[in-house]
Amino acid sequence: MLDGLTLDQIRLFVTVAESGSFRAAAARVARAQSAVSMAVANLEEQLGVTLFDRSGYRPSLTPEGHALLEDAQAVLLKIDLMRARAKGLDAGIELKLGMAVDPLFPPASIGHALKDLQTAFPTVAIRLWTAPLGGTFAALKEGRATFAICFQKALERRLEFEDMGSISLVAVAAAQHPLGLLAAAGRRISAPELADHIQIVLSDPTPMTEGRDFGVRSPGTWRVSDIYSKHALILAGTGWGNLPLWMVADDLEAGRLVRVPSVDLGPSAETAFRAYLAHPIDSPLGPAARFLRDRLLTCMGQLTAPAPPQARRL
Repeated sequence: MLDGLTLDQIRLFVTVAESGSFRAAAARVARAQSAVSMAVANLEEQLGVTLFDRSGYRPSLTPEGHALLEDAQAVLLKIDLMRARAKGLDAGIELKLGMAVDPLFPPASIGHALKDLQTAFPTVAIRLWTAPLGGTFAALKEGRATFAICFQKALERRLEFEDMGSISLVAVAAAQHPLGLLAAAGRRISAPELADHIQIVLSDPTPMTEGRDFGVRSPGTWRVSDIYSKHALILAGTGWGNLPLWMVADDLEAGRLVRVPSVDLGPSAETAFRAYLAHPIDSPLGPAARFLRDRLLTCMGQLTAPAPPQARRL
């Protein structure tokens, strides 16, 4: 009967397979070799298969043993995970974290911070959303996110905002675009000249900013739902737009994109935006969330810190 299986039998089966012999397995678990052999034999009887070939000097896994070893290891992993989660619950560690991130925020910082979180809190599950403008606040309001990374402060008294530093947005156009050709010729582009060309703009998936535009200087706009589509359209030469410097640095260096200097945008066509970490005041961050927040701040600081003199490009 499979109902008679025990975790002890499964663990001893895995230990024997990993140790290479019943004797080595018994030494590892500080049990008598006869007890280990009997436990594995009982497991074989209950499963109805032979797990080890005992005809040689050392026991070797049978084909059935090889097939079931992965299942046994998976069972033990799940049990260990359950124990770790129970221990975490006792310590107040969250089961999961939801994070809503504005796509302008550098994903490298998120990746490094989440890797550190995984190492420190391996049992915490992560749900990550990227949404521009009001999308991050919607995730907070709906309870899908523990905290959000955004680039504007909503008029919400129940939210707390922590400054994370600034991100640079650069007005760019493809090198072959008319604005790109003017910029390459050293021209400072006027506001009417900007307005003559299509501007690629991110759409807000929520009604939060309905009727308001941010950084829109052209009456002709193409609206896209994600920043990567915006990047692709600008690279293709369909229009111009503002993109984060971390995304276009390689394109600018390779000459695929050029900055679009104008009276409004300045000679560098660059604007700094403050990033904020927002979370509900009435829902304090738990241990894992606090750790992740600290790591995000550290990674963000490393990303935006100036390079040492010997590493800067001349």
